[in-house]
Amino acid sequence: MNAWAVRRPGPIEQGPLELVSKPVPQPGPGELLVRVIACGVCRTDLHVSEGDLPVRRERVTPGHEVVAAVAALGPGTSGSGFAIGDRVGAAWLRSTCGHCRFCLRGAENLCPQSSYTGWDADGGYAEYMTVPAAFAYRLPAGYTDAELAPLLCAGIIGYRALQRAAVPDGGRLGIYGFGGSAHLAAQVALARGATVHVMTRGERAQRLALQLGAASVVGAYDEPPEKLDAAILFAPVGDLVPVALRALDRGGVLAIAGIHLSDVPSLVYERDLFYERQIRSVTANTRADGEDFLRFAAEHRLEVTTHPYPLREAQQALRDLKAGLFDGAAVLEP
Repeated sequence: MNAWAVRRPGPIEQGPLELVSKPVPQPGPGELLVRVIACGVCRTDLHVSEGDLPVRRERVTPGHEVVAAVAALGPGTSGSGFAIGDRVGAAWLRSTCGHCRFCLRGAENLCPQSSYTGWDADGGYAEYMTVPAAFAYRLPAGYTDAELAPLLCAGIIGYRALQRAAVPDGGRLGIYGFGGSAHLAAQVALARGATVHVMTRGERAQRLALQLGAASVVGAYDEPPEKLDAAILFAPVGDLVPVALRALDRGGVLAIAGIHLSDVPSLVYERDLFYERQIRSVTANTRADGEDFLRFAAEHRLEVTTHPYPLREAQQALRDLKAGLFDGAAVLEP
């Protein structure tokens, strides 16, 4: 099968990925073999390719926003409820131990033994991959395969970031950066009655934010027109942390949604944090987060902005993502 592999992590402009031929993987115990139909291009894939995240598997195949069809059932999956031909989703969280104190209290996203699709195991920049049946998602109707792909990370992580930001009912939410995850999280917040202000670069992203219902759109470092009850930082830019904190009203919460962030500059306590303003990180997601979000997506038709790329152009899609050349999300279609 055709698959991309991270040959040597480095700047995406230098071509760290290599298109190779790999054998079709065999599903192990508890796993499904799936044929990839669509795979979203996530900024985390860029971090894996460029080495912002440490190498966990040599020559790994990236990709963790995967819409696929079940091609074979591994040992022990007969009672999983999946059958050959079923459409399923594979996401970032691939496995957890199930018995540590974090798993037992419902915080499996913090499991020290957790593993991740496209980082610890080969992902969806390929024609086939495997996914543990216990971590595969059933997908809502009413969306195309390309539209479903970004829901499986961009959507789920944006949903968790909203939970972490603790937006009050009817509250004022600021969103910094407006890519694949942000444009979905904004729609969830709007459906819940929030007023959304967007701070982002790029005219296309700004236009999309207004089309989706944002109350205002300004530059990434500009002030919103009113104080915020909560904010989410989607852009992996540490310099924006004090900017977002200063935009918060008293008691406001800033959630940082990315897995990687450039260095945060020094904060001035009285100016940036006093009056009980808070910073919260977002670490992966639980399966319950994914199920809750996909249920929401089934009940509320989300507008998913996608840009198709053939599988052979995966590296170009990552270059375009880094350069901010498109709004919404890129999707690979083998």
